[in-house]
Amino acid sequence: MVTAAVSGGADSLALLVLAVAAGLDVTAVHVDHGLRSGSAAEADVVRDAAAGLGARFEARRVDVAPGPNLEARARAARRDVLPSGAMTGHTADDQAETLLLHLLRGAGPDGLRGMRPGSCKPLLALRRAETHAVCLVSGLDPVVDPSNVDPAFRRNRVRHEVLPLLDEVAGRDVVPLLTRTATLAGEEADLLDAQAARLDPLDAGALAAAPVPLARRALRRWLTEADPPYPPDAATLERVLVVARGERVAADVGGGLRVARTGGRLRLERAGPEGPHEG
Repeated sequence: MVTAAVSGGADSLALLVLAVAAGLDVTAVHVDHGLRSGSAAEADVVRDAAAGLGARFEARRVDVAPGPNLEARARAARRDVLPSGAMTGHTADDQAETLLLHLLRGAGPDGLRGMRPGSCKPLLALRRAETHAVCLVSGLDPVVDPSNVDPAFRRNRVRHEVLPLLDEVAGRDVVPLLTRTATLAGEEADLLDAQAARLDPLDAGALAAAPVPLARRALRRWLTEADPPYPPDAATLERVLVVARGERVAADVGGGLRVARTGGRLRLERAGPEGPHEG
């Protein structure tokens, strides 16, 4: 039994069609963010498609207030109401857009890997044109989301302006090039993660002696998995490495926390007078 997140657009409807065709026992879940008038009616498109394909259907409603970071907050709200392992209809075109967006944020190798392929994103090897073709031959009329052309969203500018310009400059379709870069970056990031897992992130001497890329990864894993978790940025990691090398005894990492060194061991503690907080 699998769950498919189905908005009613071509990509997610194609996901539903292909999942059913593969013999999977599918539940199509539509999440209405309530961000535009008429969005609730899109659930009917998904309900009808699921019924025609012999899949189950469920509807969810979330409230996302207008304001900054709307796309990110909408994605987070959607994830919160979907079961773990739910499939989404992201395509190779989405992967290319994601890689470029991560580049614009100054991402490192982990960001260049884009979205991880796997059972939750089974369509990453397909192009957007192919999902439209699946809907056409299946007799489905996808929902057209007007927000997908709104230039207020950075992804839309990448999709409708940046990628076409890159195609023109390169003299070819650059999506396969970008997705190949994401695949290679992901493979190399996985290798570095495996090597970094052998490092004890609390052992200051081991961190100081390790290659910096591995030390950064070990520290990132430790701080991200701490209680409370604190995903660090690059500048934070560099400050902690200074502590590991013995050049400082402690460094703030944000969130009211700092990393301190005692007896060759690192610890995560409160930066204020409350005392140590072990991570």
